Amino acid sequence: MIKRLNRALLAALEVRAIGEVGVLLFALPLLSRSARGDGHPVLLLPGFGAGESSLEPLRLFLASRGYHVETWGLGRNRGFNRRFANVVEQKVRYLHHRHRRKVSLVGWSLGGVFAFYAAHVAPECVRTVISLGSPLRLDPDRQPPPGVVAMYTVLSHPLGPVVHQARARSTKMRAAPPVPSTCIYSMHDGVVPPEQATLEGDPALHENVRVPGSHLGFGVNTLAMWVIADRLATPEGRWRPFEPSGPVAPIFRALGFTGVTG
Repeated sequence: MIKRLNRALLAALEVRAIGEVGVLLFALPLLSRSARGDGHPVLLLPGFGAGESSLEPLRLFLASRGYHVETWGLGRNRGFNRRFANVVEQKVRYLHHRHRRKVSLVGWSLGGVFAFYAAHVAPECVRTVISLGSPLRLDPDRQPPPGVVAMYTVLSHPLGPVVHQARARSTKMRAAPPVPSTCIYSMHDGVVPPEQATLEGDPALHENVRVPGSHLGFGVNTLAMWVIADRLATPEGRWRPFEPSGPVAPIFRALGFTGVTG
């Protein structure tokens, strides 16, 4: 009962995402010192109920780091379904063919499910995959917040999130993909609890990195953006776990960063 009340409180406090926008504006000089990339293509995937516009701050940031950034082009994310999943897979294959380089995928919330799905089915085209508070291993006995259930029922399927849960299991989403992967999660996420937003995997290829913040604020979370820039800038074939450095190192130490879990 206490745990359920805590989850309800965190869900109610998701409005703190507004404050994270202010923190981002204040932290722009800090983010200008984050790792720069090598120009390879990056595909961004929005969260459930959101469209490409929700990814604009992240798109602009990654473009400023030197990447060719695209969004999925499917409009609003209406839930995990096979048709959208196949389109995402084909877009990854197209970007790989067009640029002659492997593609990095970054998915927010349910967008991370699509990203990890693509990494499972087209690993030869994927350089790295990153999720932001994504429900990668859903508990069929635990319902998401009522608002999420209602949105899923209206936008995606009359049966609600249970359909996504079944499809996620059918696509082996409980395992990390065979490419370098990072699950960025928050202990204070009011929508997706950390045990659902993290995966176990080979530490030589997979990591779970914790940052403070809300679920709705992941797209403007300063520390999440720093981690994403660091991960994308890792040279292909030389992936290693995230290690805070530069001006954010003291911040991560103050937050109790002691490494990552695989």
